[in-house]
Amino acid sequence: MSKVALVTGGSKGIGYAAAKAMYDMGYTVIVAARNEQKLKACAEGFDPERFVPVSADVSSPEGVEALFSRIKNDFGRLDVLFNNAGNNSPAKSIEEIPYEEWLRVFNVNVHASFLCAQAAIKIMKAQQPMGGRIINNASISAITPRLYTAPYTASKHAITGLTKSISLDCRKFNIACGQINIGNAETEMSGRMRKGVYQADGTIAPEEMMDVADVAAAIAMITTMPVTTNVLEMTIMANAMPFVGRG
Repeated sequence: MSKVALVTGGSKGIGYAAAKAMYDMGYTVIVAARNEQKLKACAEGFDPERFVPVSADVSSPEGVEALFSRIKNDFGRLDVLFNNAGNNSPAKSIEEIPYEEWLRVFNVNVHASFLCAQAAIKIMKAQQPMGGRIINNASISAITPRLYTAPYTASKHAITGLTKSISLDCRKFNIACGQINIGNAETEMSGRMRKGVYQADGTIAPEEMMDVADVAAAIAMITTMPVTTNVLEMTIMANAMPFVGRG
């Protein structure tokens, strides 16, 4: 039986690229997202027994419970979780951000990652052999903010704390947890960066991008390692983007 991986936010962009890479490695990949139409489209051309789209709202405990119950009942194990569900907010200075907007970003970026990791850990602890790997998509905003991105940046800093806590708490269960800090991968959502985004001095300028396939290759590389080895944190970025020395 092939190893089993779950990719949240997997119907497009980084999630889809990662799911495809792991499928090509021989994994059975469960691809979770909310949009059923995009899920159906992304699954075309794949073996339906090894590329399994599942509609799920992972920002709610009920949605996560339903998703992981299906994984446990249908597959019996989980080897890799790529926590990739994410949300952003329009560029706004801190004093202009409505609480509802702040909460919406945290519900998806932080609470969903926590809920999925918690459910994955329960399966990984109980399976034989015990253990597995959790990879959180933290973004380079987990290290350095962009201008006017307080909700997103704060949520991604929270992912770093979650990653380290899971790594520490769960090493005794042979669960390795790390995060990947991604900068300027070219996807449908990030294409706006080529047109221009805020820089630290308040100006707007286009930024260089990298192929999303390179991100998928990095994630795939991490999954090839035994759980006795952990990549706690990896930063992968467009080489010419204004990140090193930002500000």
